[in-house]
Amino acid sequence: MGVLIVVFVLNLILSLGYLLWNLLRGKKKRNQNYVVNFVVMVLCPVIGPLFYALASLWLHFFMKAPVDLEDVIFSKDRIRPLVRAEEEKERNIVSLEEAIAVTNRKDLRTLMMNVVRGDFQEYLRALALALDSEDTETAHYAASVLQDTLNDFRVQVDQMKKQALRKHAGQKLAMEKLLAYLNPVLEQKVLNEMEQKDYVRLMDQVAEQYYVNWRAYMEPELYEKLSMRLLEIQEFETCEKWCERADLHFPEHLTTYTCQLKLYFNWGKKKRLFEVMEALKHSAVVVDQQTLDLLRVFQSEKGRT
Repeated sequence: MGVLIVVFVLNLILSLGYLLWNLLRGKKKRNQNYVVNFVVMVLCPVIGPLFYALASLWLHFFMKAPVDLEDVIFSKDRIRPLVRAEEEKERNIVSLEEAIAVTNRKDLRTLMMNVVRGDFQEYLRALALALDSEDTETAHYAASVLQDTLNDFRVQVDQMKKQALRKHAGQKLAMEKLLAYLNPVLEQKVLNEMEQKDYVRLMDQVAEQYYVNWRAYMEPELYEKLSMRLLEIQEFETCEKWCERADLHFPEHLTTYTCQLKLYFNWGKKKRLFEVMEALKHSAVVVDQQTLDLLRVFQSEKGRT
């Protein structure tokens, strides 16, 4: 009996020492765990203190070792795909233009039907290619769809233009809608040369007013679209205007450099082309594979000068 009393007293002293030690150190564990530990140590003599002592030793020697994070650092080189690519399916995917060139008559007519059932404004260029098909029915069908679509495009642009160029409360939204409506058709180059130039100039006119009033809302993609459409009709000086504005507002965006590179290459301004190449080389902009291929072409041009 005396031994039990001694053990209990020693256990109580040890438990109180544990509690006072933590209180004096100002140690505040989450949810006051040291108070709970004290109660457990009092109610479970010997076993309680022994358990916490062993747990502390385990944490000290085994859990405080530095963690090896090598395998969890995010790196493109260490990514392993969990889903295998559908190689067979991807081998069977071809562009619509290629399909039109090689498909037999029956399949070609089915393909044309599938195109017009969807958002065929995205495939106007393919429809234009189908005009030269040896299958007269397909060519006639493509011509009919293309003509109707372009007529609708002209009517819609005329109506949207009136809203976009008129000062009113919804002018900003009207301009955004018109610019978004123009580009998908213009980038496919299915209009005749004169119409293409007129609509690109309209795009520039609307964007100019938008820039004057709401330039803070313009994204790099819009500068790129404007630059490319103007470059396609060889409006070099106007294209340079938008390239310079993109450089002013988005100096560290990849499209700012690619637009300038394409402009000065096609314009024949080699000095400016090489200056932009050097600026891109020393920038922090991440270059994609397409731009790398473009730079190789321009670098070979530099080597010939």
